[in-house]
Amino acid sequence: MLKRIWILFIVSMLFGQASFAEFRAAAAFRIVTPDPLLPVSGGVGPSQPAHEKKGELNVRALVLEDDDARVAIVSADFLGFPAALGDRVRAKIKDIPPENILIGATHTHSAPDCYGFPNEKGEISADLDYLDFVCSQMADAIEEAITNLQPADVKIASGEARGKIAYNYYAERLYDPRCHVIQCLDSKGKPIASLVNYAIHPEVLGPDQGILSPDLVGPLYERIQEQGGGMGVFMNSAQGGMVTADCRGPNGRDVQTWDECIRIGHLLADEALRIVAEAPMQDDPTLECFSRTITFPIESDMLRSIVKYSPLNYSIAEDDSISTRINIVNLGNAQILTIPGEALPNIGYYLKRKMKGEHNLLFGLTNDAFGYILTKVDFNSFKRYDYISRTSLGEMTGEIFIEEALKFAEQCAPK
Repeated sequence: MLKRIWILFIVSMLFGQASFAEFRAAAAFRIVTPDPLLPVSGGVGPSQPAHEKKGELNVRALVLEDDDARVAIVSADFLGFPAALGDRVRAKIKDIPPENILIGATHTHSAPDCYGFPNEKGEISADLDYLDFVCSQMADAIEEAITNLQPADVKIASGEARGKIAYNYYAERLYDPRCHVIQCLDSKGKPIASLVNYAIHPEVLGPDQGILSPDLVGPLYERIQEQGGGMGVFMNSAQGGMVTADCRGPNGRDVQTWDECIRIGHLLADEALRIVAEAPMQDDPTLECFSRTITFPIESDMLRSIVKYSPLNYSIAEDDSISTRINIVNLGNAQILTIPGEALPNIGYYLKRKMKGEHNLLFGLTNDAFGYILTKVDFNSFKRYDYISRTSLGEMTGEIFIEEALKFAEQCAPK
């Protein structure tokens, strides 16, 4: 009888501990600057030779865990990071379900090509050995974060980032100035990591100066660390068409210097830390991660050629459609939605308004990077939109994504 009581006591204790499992978090990074330097890519077309570097390219992983849910949020200093590469990383990780590994690109225009863009002769300049190296380093960062998971609390905040940071090159004020911040803190209240979610093209330097760089994201990370915010993680948002860094000088010309990257990166970091500073602590926040696959028709001849002939072996259906994964993550009082490309700001505003969190975050260029995402009424409607229409999968991409994403957000609404 005593033996049975003892067994029941142990079982109840074990189940009790499981039901009150603590929220945990950890972060890690790897430097992935190529040595020797590789050509840099600013978009579709040939890469440009690099002869110097400013800052270091990083891959950064923030791993979160609560009860049975474990999620990795990964940021990489590249123009885009397609699922064809992301799935190589996911295959190396045994302790997180592959659908719970969200990999986004900061969208720097001064890093090596991760797509396999052809030049005018149809030649590919992407360095496949280097891309394998990046995937391995990314997996190592995730694994290190898993190993270092520790009890944590969370602060989540949203607010307008003030100052000269971003603007819309096509229509100056048509952009989202809101900055969303997720900060994980250890048991002593010291920040482990600060995730900054903001819409901007990090293209101060651009691809034409022969400089390999994380652009303004590098100084952003340095400033967050210096100011006691822990490890910085940057996830871009709905920055398409054409939300870019506000590096305009007094004469109206862009100031394309490393000092300007520092100015904007430091300002955005300071604003993010200001925004999150007074946010209430969320003890033991709920963590849920959901995923689903959506399919887009490929109407663009240019993007169809890239997908078909890239050495990365994209998976394309016989009907010239392509599928991708989108995620919803519920964390405390926030809801996060991933976007597999560069959504225009009007789409971003609409999605945030309809999502189901107190704080609604969009992780753009995450899990895939299929060019610009426009609504059908914007597609090819204005001369100003010629370029972004050409570099979009097609007229219905935005419509399909909005419908599927909002249906998904409703189904996954926090309880």
